Amino acid sequence: MEKRWIRKPAPEPTKVRHLADALRVNEAIIALLCQRGVCSYDEAYEYFRPSLDHLPDPLLMRDMDRAVDRLLTALHEGQKVLVFGDYDVDGTTSVAVVYSHLRTLFGPERVDYYIPDRYKEGYGISDAGIDYAVDHNFSLIIALDCGVKAVDRIDYANERGIDFIICDHHLPGTELPKAVAVLDPKRADCEYPFKELSGCGVGFKLMQALTQHLGQDQTPLYELLDMLAISIAADIVPITGENRILAYHGLRLLNDRVRGQRPGVAALRELAGLRDGELTISSLVFGFAPRINAAGRMGDAKRSVAMLLAETKEEAVEKTGVVDKTNIERRGFDTSITKEALSMIEDDLSLRNAHSTVLYKEDWHKGVIGIVASRCLDKYYRPTIILTQSNGKATGSARSVVGFDVHQAISECADLLDQYGGHMYAAGLTLPVENVPKFRERFEQIVAGRILPEQMIPPVEIDSVLKLEDITDSFYKLLHQMEPFGPGNPNPVFESEYVYATPDSARIVGNSHLKLTLTQDGRHTVDAIGFGLGEYHERIMDGNPFNVCYTVEINEYRGQRTLQLRVKDIRWVE
Repeated sequence: MEKRWIRKPAPEPTKVRHLADALRVNEAIIALLCQRGVCSYDEAYEYFRPSLDHLPDPLLMRDMDRAVDRLLTALHEGQKVLVFGDYDVDGTTSVAVVYSHLRTLFGPERVDYYIPDRYKEGYGISDAGIDYAVDHNFSLIIALDCGVKAVDRIDYANERGIDFIICDHHLPGTELPKAVAVLDPKRADCEYPFKELSGCGVGFKLMQALTQHLGQDQTPLYELLDMLAISIAADIVPITGENRILAYHGLRLLNDRVRGQRPGVAALRELAGLRDGELTISSLVFGFAPRINAAGRMGDAKRSVAMLLAETKEEAVEKTGVVDKTNIERRGFDTSITKEALSMIEDDLSLRNAHSTVLYKEDWHKGVIGIVASRCLDKYYRPTIILTQSNGKATGSARSVVGFDVHQAISECADLLDQYGGHMYAAGLTLPVENVPKFRERFEQIVAGRILPEQMIPPVEIDSVLKLEDITDSFYKLLHQMEPFGPGNPNPVFESEYVYATPDSARIVGNSHLKLTLTQDGRHTVDAIGFGLGEYHERIMDGNPFNVCYTVEINEYRGQRTLQLRVKDIRWVE
C-alpha cells in the first residue's frame, strides 16, 4: 500500500544548540526532544529521569475524597468489597492491581473480584454482577475500566443496597451515574491535570489516595506497576506525562532480573518467546496483550486475572497454559474471519470503492471482531466497523485512521443504535439487526463527507534526516534513553537519502520480508530488515538508489547484539 511520507518541521537551530551545549548530548537527539516539546534543561531532566515523586496528587481527581471515605467505612466496619472489571487487558490488569492491594488491607476473606461474561452479560456493569454482590453479602463494588455511562445499572444497584465507586477513563455521557464516587479524569468538572490515564491507572490512583490517607509506605503499591505498564501498553494510551512515569517504572520492574518477576508475568514472557532482551511497550502490545485478552475473548477473563495473581512458578505455568490454549483458539477464529471479511470487500465493487468498511455476518465470533476490524483497516486504510450477532442484536467494534474521529461519526447515527461508546480511534456499538443496512448507508455518508483524501493513505511521520554514518552504538544508547516509546512519544523515524544495498546482500526471508545491508558512501554499512517489503527485492538487486525511512533497533541473534534498521518504506530516487 502506498504510504504518505510526512516530514516533521525541524526545530529552531538555536534552541537545539543551546540545549545540546547544556546537556552535552548529540544535536540529533536534542532535535528529537525539541520536536516533542522538551526544550529546557529541567524538562529534559524530567524526560530522561521520570520520577514517581512527580506523580500528581490523587486527591486532585474529582470525587476521590468521597471514594476514600467510602473505602475507609468498609475497612473499619468489616464490609466486603467486590472488585469488578472489564474483560480486556486494561480491565483484567485493573482488577489484579486493585484486588492485590486491597487484599493486604482487608484480608482475602473480605475482598473478591468479578469479571462479566462477554457473551452472557456484555460490556460493563451488569445486573448479574450486582446480583452476585447481593447474594454474597458485598456492600461495595469498585468498577474498573467501565461504568461511567452505566446510569441504569447504578440505579439498579442502589435499589438493591449496593454502593459503587466507579474508576473509568472513557468519555462520560450527559448524565453521570448516581454512584458514591465517579472517578474519571475526562469528567468535564474534573481538574485532575493528566487526562489520559488507563482504566488501571485510575484504579491505581484510588489505591494511592487510600495509602496516603492511611499514612502507609507507597513502596508495596509501586510493586504493582508492572501490571499497570501492561495496561498502558495494551490500551494504547499516550506515553506522555504521568503515563510515561508509570510505564517507565513498570518496565523497570518487568526487566529487573535480580529482583525477579511476578510468576505470572515470567511464565507469560516465556510463552511469548520474549525470554531474551528487554521488554518494551511494543513487546507488551504484541507479546503479552493478545494472550491476556484471549481469555476474555474466548471465554472466562477470570483466567487472565488468576494468571497475573499466581504466587508460585508452578501455579503460573498452569494458569498461563490455560490462557495460551484460548489464545491459539482465538488465532484460528481471527485468521478465518479476517479472510472471509477481506473476501467480502474484494468481491464487491461498491465496498472496494467506499470511504468506509461496515461488514456484518451473524455467525462471526464476537471475541475477535475488534482484531478483524484492525486487520481490515491494515488492508483497506479507512474507518472500519465489523459486526456480528449476539443475543439477537448486531454488535461490533470500530477502528479508525489517523485524524478521523470514529466515535463522533458513530454518535451521529445514535438514533439507529441501542448503545455505543469508546474513543476517537476505537469504539463499540450495539444495534437492532434490521438497522444494519441503514446504519451502513448513513455511516458511509458521514465518513465520505468528512474524511480528507490524504487521511485514507497511511502516514509515515519522519522526525529527521540522518546519514548512515551517524548511526553508531553511542547514538543508539542515547536514543534508547528516550524510551518508553509509544503513542505521544513514538519511536523516532529517520530518513536516509540516496542509499544502496551492498552487492548480494538483499534477500527475501520469511513471509515476503526484505533483509539487506545498506550503504550510502560505500564505506559505512548497516543491516536492515523491512517486514512485508519483499516486493522491492528485484529492483534493489538491480542496484537502483533509493531513499529509506526506518527506526533504529538492536537485533539479537544467537547471543550477538547488533544495530539494525527496521525499514518502514522505500522510495526510488528519480
